[in-house]
Amino acid sequence: MRKALVTGAGGFIGSHLVEQLLVDGIEVRALVHYNSRNDHGNLELLPKKTQSAVEVVCGDIQDPFVVRSIVRGVDVVFHLAALIGIPYSYVAPAQYVAVNVQGTVNVLQACLDEHVNRVVHTSTSETYGTACYVPMDEKHPLRGQSPYAASKIGADKIAESYQRSFGLPVVTVRPFNTFGPRQSARAVIPTIIAQALAGVREIRLGALTPVRDLTYVEDTVRGFIALARSEDATGHVVNLGTGKGITIGELAKLILPLCASDASIACDENRVRPENSEVMQLICDNSLARKLAGWQPVIPLEDGLTRVIAFIREHQRLYKPFVYNV
Repeated sequence: MRKALVTGAGGFIGSHLVEQLLVDGIEVRALVHYNSRNDHGNLELLPKKTQSAVEVVCGDIQDPFVVRSIVRGVDVVFHLAALIGIPYSYVAPAQYVAVNVQGTVNVLQACLDEHVNRVVHTSTSETYGTACYVPMDEKHPLRGQSPYAASKIGADKIAESYQRSFGLPVVTVRPFNTFGPRQSARAVIPTIIAQALAGVREIRLGALTPVRDLTYVEDTVRGFIALARSEDATGHVVNLGTGKGITIGELAKLILPLCASDASIACDENRVRPENSEVMQLICDNSLARKLAGWQPVIPLEDGLTRVIAFIREHQRLYKPFVYNV
């Protein structure tokens, strides 16, 4: 792996992946979504020296010509570009199909045409829906409980088809709930922290009982890279998670003392997902990642939360003190 392309490089996980690849001595081309502000997203929060080492390309994975041009000349493609906000998927499901499914087709076809050595396709634990059993291994049934989840299932199956039909060397990485610095304010951990640091008396969230498996972003990124290097991972879907679950309510109670907040916690019914769309429990079985890539998470939840709190304190301009969509 001499040169890698990261799509979705301006996003949360993508920016951390770019940073780690550079640390590992790998040349990086980064695709960020074009916008009129020439904004490179989270890449702009990296140190200036790191930014200057990245070849940044602005474009859109919905354009197959752009995708073909940026894939040319790289060894490995990490495909992370996607629409990921679940609430917005209820509003614009067609857009999620266009970006997440058709965009993935464009990436895979370009990788096939350009003879890329390895494609690391990004999935999500949301494709499993509410757990039928825990911990959840890769054989767990898939269930589209939101338009977002359905679009990612479609993308995953397209990736599988390119491996089976054309021999494209694809591994699909299925992270459970990743958290860390630079995560969007729409995610639950930044939502809790931003409200707590703003001094509100009541932390307002969606449903408090769903269970999530939370993995610190550095661990997730190490998993991506380890699976990219593992020949045995080709053709597999591989979970990345800790194997430990915590409810959203328990998570908020853990975070508030770390923020020196004594706020109460409330469920805002306006922020609860439709009943049949809410995913109630996600807990990862990561044994396949251990077997294929020797990967395991090493950063404890509380240590990761402390790092996120420090980041948000330093960048409070990015986290306005009102209630966000989770």
